[in-house]
Amino acid sequence: DPGAFMDRSILEGDPHTVIEGMAICGYAIGADRGYIYVRAEYPLAVERLEHAIAQAREYGFLGKDIFGLGFDFDVEIRVGAGAFVCGEETALMASIEGRRGEPRPRPPFPATAGLWGKPTNINNVETWANIPPIILRGGEWFASMGTERSKGTKVFALAGKVRNTGLVEVPMGMTLGEIVYDLGGGLVDDKPFKAAQTGGPSGGCIPREYLNTPVDYESLAELGTIVGSGGLIIMDEDTCMVDLAKFFLEFVQEESCGKCAPCRIGTKRMLEILDRITHGEGREGDVELLIELGEQIKATALCGLGQTAPNPVLSTIRYFREEYDKHIREKKCPASVCASLFTSPCQNSCPAGVDVPLYVDLARQGRFAEAHAVVRLDNPLPMVCGRVCHHPCEAKCRRGQLDAPVAIRALKRFVAEYPVSSDGEFGLPPKAETKSEKVAVVGSGPAGLTCATYLARLGYQVTVYEALPVIGGMLAAGIPEYRLPKKTLRREIKMIEDLGVVFKTGVRVGKDISLADLRRKHDAVFLAVGAHKGQKLGVPGEDAEGVYDAVTFLRQVNLGEAESLKGRAVLVVGGGNAAIDAARSSLRLGARKVSLLYRRTRTEMPALKEEIEEAEREGVEIRTLVIPKRVITRGGKVGGLECLEADLGEFDRSGRRRPVPREGSDFIVEADVIITAIGQAVETAGLEEDGLETDRRGTFVADGKTCATGVDGVFAGGDCVTGPDTVIEAIAAGKRAAQAIDRYLGGDGVLYRPAEVVRKLTAEPIEEETPRQAVPCVPVEQRTTDFTEVELGYTAGMALAEAARCLRCDVKED
Repeated sequence: DPGAFMDRSILEGDPHTVIEGMAICGYAIGADRGYIYVRAEYPLAVERLEHAIAQAREYGFLGKDIFGLGFDFDVEIRVGAGAFVCGEETALMASIEGRRGEPRPRPPFPATAGLWGKPTNINNVETWANIPPIILRGGEWFASMGTERSKGTKVFALAGKVRNTGLVEVPMGMTLGEIVYDLGGGLVDDKPFKAAQTGGPSGGCIPREYLNTPVDYESLAELGTIVGSGGLIIMDEDTCMVDLAKFFLEFVQEESCGKCAPCRIGTKRMLEILDRITHGEGREGDVELLIELGEQIKATALCGLGQTAPNPVLSTIRYFREEYDKHIREKKCPASVCASLFTSPCQNSCPAGVDVPLYVDLARQGRFAEAHAVVRLDNPLPMVCGRVCHHPCEAKCRRGQLDAPVAIRALKRFVAEYPVSSDGEFGLPPKAETKSEKVAVVGSGPAGLTCATYLARLGYQVTVYEALPVIGGMLAAGIPEYRLPKKTLRREIKMIEDLGVVFKTGVRVGKDISLADLRRKHDAVFLAVGAHKGQKLGVPGEDAEGVYDAVTFLRQVNLGEAESLKGRAVLVVGGGNAAIDAARSSLRLGARKVSLLYRRTRTEMPALKEEIEEAEREGVEIRTLVIPKRVITRGGKVGGLECLEADLGEFDRSGRRRPVPREGSDFIVEADVIITAIGQAVETAGLEEDGLETDRRGTFVADGKTCATGVDGVFAGGDCVTGPDTVIEAIAAGKRAAQAIDRYLGGDGVLYRPAEVVRKLTAEPIEEETPRQAVPCVPVEQRTTDFTEVELGYTAGMALAEAARCLRCDVKED
C-alpha cells in the first residue's frame, strides 16, 4: 500500500528485512527482479532503501550469482505519486510500467500475466518483512501466534481519541478492547468508546458492543469491515458517524481513477446524498437509497477500491442508523459536528434546547434579567438546573479545547436568581388567554412541572396531581437540601402557580382517583410519575433491619423523617448520584463513618465527577471493584456486608468491562446501616388501562417524539418512559409532551414565538488561556453538621468574568 504509514515505518526502520524477504521469494519462484513501489512523499524511506540496496549489492546479497548458487536477483525502487488506487495490484503494476495507475479486469491474474506481461508475485511490505524470521525460526513458531486461520502478528496504526497513539504490533486475534484499553491506555479524558474504524477508506466501523471481537481477517469480515493495511482509528462520542462516512467517501471520490462508472459515478451520487443529510436537507428514503447504491457498487466496481468504497457508509448505517435518522428527521447532529444542523455545540447538546450562547453573552453585558428570560423560555426550572443539571453543554463547550469549558451551569444559576425580565429585547412573552380545555398532569417532577408550565402559558387549564405531600417529585424527595434548597424549589414552583397551574398533593392516581376518572374530567392527561421505587441487591439477608434503598432513605431525609445516624457506620452500595447523595446525607445525620462500594471502576461511576470529589473531601470512603455477597445480620439487624473483590473481565454491550468476582477474595465490611442505590423502577400499579402498555422494564410505552401512548388523549414522558434519567432530559420530555398535547387539542404545537436574534459579536472573544472561575463553596469542616447548601454561587463580578470566556461559537463568519 503506497500510503500506509505502517509500511513506511518498516522501510525507514528495517529495509534490509524487506529486501531479504523479496530475495527469498525470488529464489523460491525463480524470479530475477523485484520492485519496491514507494510514494515520493516518503523521502526518508526512499533514502534508506537506496542505502540498504547498495549495501546488499556490496555484500553480495543482491546481484549476479548470489552465494555462488547461480541465482541472480536485484531490486529496483519505483517512486510513484502515492495514489490510493495504486494499492490495487493491477493499478500498481501499471504505475511501475510508467502508465497511469488504473486497474484492469481480471483474469488474467498477476500470477499468470502481471508486470510486463510476466508472472508476478505481489505482496505487502509487511509480508516481505515477515519472511526472514519465519525461515529462521520455522513455520510452527509463526503459527503459534494468531488464530486458526489468521496466523502471526499484525502492525496497526493506533490513532484517534486514544491515549497512546502510534504503531503497535499484536498477535492476530487479540481483541479490539485489549488493543484499545491495554495497549492504547483507553480513551482521552476517559470518554466512552463509541467505535473504531479499521481498514481506512476501504474499511468500516466496529461499535462498542463488539469490543470483545478478535481482530483477525475473518472476524472483521463478519462485522462488515476489513483489516486492510492496519489503520485503526478510535472514536468517542464527539465523532459524527454520518460525517465520518462522508469524509471517507470524499477521499474515495478524489482517488477514484474513473475507469469504471460504479466507482466514479456511484460514489459521487452517494456523496451527494450524504452531503445533503449533513446540511439538514436529508429526506425519507435517503438511507435506503444509500444502501441500494452501496450494494450495487460493491457488486459491479472493477477493482478493490470501488468494491470496498461503500464500506464506511454501509457499516455506519448498519451500526448507527439512529444517527442518520436524527440527521434526517430531526435535523440534529448528536455529536455537534455537522455545523449546518446547530447554532452552537452547547445549545445542540442541551436536551431542552436552551440558547446558551445568547444568555451567556447577555450575562457578559450585565443584562442579567434578560439572560434569565432567555433561559426560562426553554427551561422553566433554571434555578434547579443551575444546581443539579449534569451539564452536557459543558462537555461539548469548545472552550474546553483551549483551557476549560465555560461554567455554563454556574452562570445559569446566577442569572436565574435575578427577577425574570418581561420587557426588553429578550423579555419573557405574556401568558395566552385562558382556554376551555383542561389537562391533567400526573406527577410534579421536572417533566410534569415543565409540561404544566408550557400548557399554562398557552392558556390551558392545568391541574397537577402529586402522590407525595410536597410538590416537586424527585426534586423535592430525592435531592438533599445541601444541593437543592427547598426554598429554591419553592420559588420555581411559585412562578408556575402564578401561571394558574393548580397543584393537588397527597393524591395517588390509580388509588385515590383512577386514570379513567381523570380522562373523563380532562381533555388530555400527561403521565410523569417518575421512578420512585428503589431496587434490591438480590443477596441473602437484605431484609434485615437497617437496610434501606436510597430512594426511600432520601425521601425520609427530605421530608424530615430520617432517624439520626449518630455514631453509626453506614455503607452505601452504588455509584450514581443517588448513592453519593445518600452517603453525604448520612454524614450530615451524624454517621461516624460512611463507606461507598461500587462494583465497577471509579471512571465508570455515573455520578457527577464534582459530586464524587466533594463526597471524598467530606470524608466518604470510596471502594471500587467490590461485589456484595450477603448481608451479615446480628439479631435480625445489620452487622455488616460480606463482599468479593472483582477483576475486570470481558466488555459488555455498553462498552464497559464486566466486574468478575475473584474466588477466595471474600471480605467483610462492618456496618450498622446499609443503603442500596443500584437503580430505580417506576410504580405503575393502578394505572393500567386498556391500551396503556408497559415494557419489560415496567415503564410506559410511548412515542419518543410525541409522548403519545396507546390510549387516546393519554401521554407519558420522563423517567416513567425512559427509566431513571437526568433532570434536563425530563424537562425536555415535558416540552415534547406539551407540544404534542397542544397539537392534540387543536393547536399548532408551537410553545412560544422566540425573538429574532441577530448573531453578532458584542465583544472580541478572549482567545488567550483564561482560568475558569471556581464556584465558591462552604468550607469542608463546616458542611457536615447540617444540610446548608454547599455551593454558594457566583458574585456578579465572577459571573461577568466567566461569561467573557465564551468564544461565541454561534456567530458564523460570512
